[in-house]
Amino acid sequence: MDIYVSTKGNDNWSGLLPDPNNIGTDGPVASIERARDIIRKMKRSGMFDGPISVWLRGGRYVVEKPINFKPEDSAPVCYKAYPGEQPIIHGGKCITEWSIDTVAGSSKCWIADIPEVREGKWYFRQLFVNNQRRQRAKFPKSGMYRMESVPELKAAPWHNYRDGQDVFVAAEGDFKKWKNISDIELVTFHKWIEERIPIKSYDETSRIVTLSRKSTMALNDDFEGKYPRYYVENIYEALSEPGEWYLDRKLGKLYYIPFPDEEPDNTEVFAPYTTQLLKLEGCLFSEKYVEFLNFEDLIFEHADWNLDNGPSVQAAHTIPGVISMEGAHFCAIKNCIIRHAGFYGVEMADGCMGNRVTGNKIYDMGAGGIKLGGSDDEGRRTRLTGNNVITDNHIYSVGKVFYSSCGILSKHSFGNQISHNHIHDLYYSGISCGWVWGYKESVSKNNCIEKNYIHDIGHGLLSDMGGIYLLGVQPGTVVRGNVIHDVEKYCYGGWGIYTDEGSSHILIENNICYRTGSQCFHQHYGRENILRNNIFAFGREGNAALSRMEEHLAFTIERNIFITDGPPIFFSHSVEKFKINKNILSDLNLFWSVSDNMTAAGGWGDLSIEGIMSVENTVDMDEWRKMGYDTHSIYADPKFTDVKNFNFILEPDSPVFSLGFRQIDISDVGPRG
Repeated sequence: MDIYVSTKGNDNWSGLLPDPNNIGTDGPVASIERARDIIRKMKRSGMFDGPISVWLRGGRYVVEKPINFKPEDSAPVCYKAYPGEQPIIHGGKCITEWSIDTVAGSSKCWIADIPEVREGKWYFRQLFVNNQRRQRAKFPKSGMYRMESVPELKAAPWHNYRDGQDVFVAAEGDFKKWKNISDIELVTFHKWIEERIPIKSYDETSRIVTLSRKSTMALNDDFEGKYPRYYVENIYEALSEPGEWYLDRKLGKLYYIPFPDEEPDNTEVFAPYTTQLLKLEGCLFSEKYVEFLNFEDLIFEHADWNLDNGPSVQAAHTIPGVISMEGAHFCAIKNCIIRHAGFYGVEMADGCMGNRVTGNKIYDMGAGGIKLGGSDDEGRRTRLTGNNVITDNHIYSVGKVFYSSCGILSKHSFGNQISHNHIHDLYYSGISCGWVWGYKESVSKNNCIEKNYIHDIGHGLLSDMGGIYLLGVQPGTVVRGNVIHDVEKYCYGGWGIYTDEGSSHILIENNICYRTGSQCFHQHYGRENILRNNIFAFGREGNAALSRMEEHLAFTIERNIFITDGPPIFFSHSVEKFKINKNILSDLNLFWSVSDNMTAAGGWGDLSIEGIMSVENTVDMDEWRKMGYDTHSIYADPKFTDVKNFNFILEPDSPVFSLGFRQIDISDVGPRG
């Protein structure tokens, strides 16, 4: 059976015709909700004989609240684009009535009166002009301010990083008593998170800024105890540059400074009205799920963000999805576009099993791309999330608001296939998997992270990230065949593959990691991980590191290729730890330096102004072997086709084949089309 939805339709019609009939008495329905309700009625009356295709004709379908599907909607139904047309699920309102004036006596400015804002019924934080995100007016215009001091900050900032503060002293000239100061937001950065905190007040004499709440983390920035970087956003007095805008809630006025080629009659301006567009909500208590719904070839756009989900935390994991699932089984989001929004793109929350998120393009998002996770090991069985497929998605230009969000975040979730995704242009980790710190029992296991292409992440804004970030005990988890490069930290921790606290029993093989801000591989602490048949090349601070050495085997690292242009291959806090602990097993590897310097291992020294760790207490390859490592490894040119241009195809006579190394095939890395 086919049901049709059209912007030319009528919800009083049958929906059985793709176009209105000649006499205007029947045709397509006008909304997805009406198509859903027709199917509900068919199911209740016993007339349902699925599967059903719900065809959406081209055009914008405006929603002021999320389209909601419940367990009673479970059926093999596919909501999809009519052939050759482009339906858009759209959560914004078009701003059209403009007057033209000047700001500060110079800049040409469009001004719109919005009664709903003045009446307190609508407050939006994003603006999209001709399909492009525009910047709320902010100071400074580029770069960052830095706090002059934080009066309540305790000593030893790293060890007290969870003790937040709500006051700081601004440097001379950075801060003023601006208009509507309680609508202004501080955006500050420390370690691996950003924080957005509204301003409460500013004292011009003392230069003390008081925030509306305490920060989640202590107001310091790095190992050196520097005070944080920050900018301030949504400032009327900052309106000066084309593309900037400001919303005055008290007056209900929107101010926008256009680019020279923009005029009201050739410009579409959309402000988002809702934060989410689609919800699938099962009832976990009664074990009634939403099942068998597919959404294909649709565009979801123009949704807002807010701070209702609490203060910032790692990976922005409290931020929901524009498309949200809870208690969903065997549903799919396929070949859709999700863009111009403020949250994560797709969220699979508690009780999501057997779903597919494949072939989508997710970009220009306030948070990350895809997020999944259910109950932890102590939660109810019905809240467990696992066995989902996340493949062939293109995720880029995300983290525009919540900078610490990930391309793909898998928290408490098992048995997932996360493969063939292309992830780039974001400020934190590409893929993050696991959500237990230390060696406690974890739900996150048996995940396959395979053939993903991850590059150009971090952008030097945050610290402590990985192209692929892993956490906790994860037996059965495999990280295989991924290509990762250009992971750029701010202060420390721009790693390719990062096994963080307690990461254990993980197989890492056939990956290529190169040109990272720190090491290509870093293990904080964990046990019995295996690294084999990987290529680790040109880590700025070496190729492999182990931070905390314990009494058990941390990892086995064999049949890998290590390429350096100077920095030591292995790192820890000191070389002495390698001598004393001996809790890594390293052998049958190939080492090569493209420079004249070949150093086997070194210890971390001090952090430089440029954010590069210095090296101390190094040992050469002979000394490294005397310490019991890499007895059968070789130092030789691996004979790559073009290593200077990062072509890692091996020539047939490469000496690494004698160690059992296998050529890594990257022809199918990333989306398969």
